[in-house]
Amino acid sequence: MSKKIGNNKKMKISFVINIIISILTINAIIMSIMGFKFMYGYEPSSEITGVPIFSYFTVQSNVFIGIISFIFANREYQIFKRRKKIPFSYYIIKMVATVSVSLTFFVVFAYLGFVSKGGHIPLLRNSNLFFHLIIPVLSIINYVIFEKTNIIKFKHIIYGLIPTLLYEIYYIINLLLNMKNGIVFQ
Repeated sequence: MSKKIGNNKKMKISFVINIIISILTINAIIMSIMGFKFMYGYEPSSEITGVPIFSYFTVQSNVFIGIISFIFANREYQIFKRRKKIPFSYYIIKMVATVSVSLTFFVVFAYLGFVSKGGHIPLLRNSNLFFHLIIPVLSIINYVIFEKTNIIKFKHIIYGLIPTLLYEIYYIINLLLNMKNGIVFQ
């Protein structure tokens, strides 16, 4: 048992955060598909609506963490009822999902915010507030502080690269298929 927060209390906090992440993910996806806006002002060019949102790594990684967080919350609930434990493979998958949304967070705050028109603010409007900031930060906090990450070994970290590499392959193929005379068309 941890000196500051007991394992059972940590799991209860993790359960709540996982539910919040799942709900926020569903909310952000619906907002994106419907084009719902609750923040006005400068409209970012990166704010896409409808089904095309699923072609972006940001949305894919957020959907991934939303699904995994829901599965984790379900397992944590079963543990409260003393029925099941969380398999090791779930922790690996949760790490991979957390790395994926962390990547979107760091790309937005360390790169895109500096090269985009209007800076960071347009990248944090409407559903992007959830996709680029809230869900990644909650995921990182939950994974690092409240979930049992001490069972993950250094050799497992390589799995965190899998979604990024798969998306890179998809992205390069998509670029090559949409290129004419060395220029990419959409």
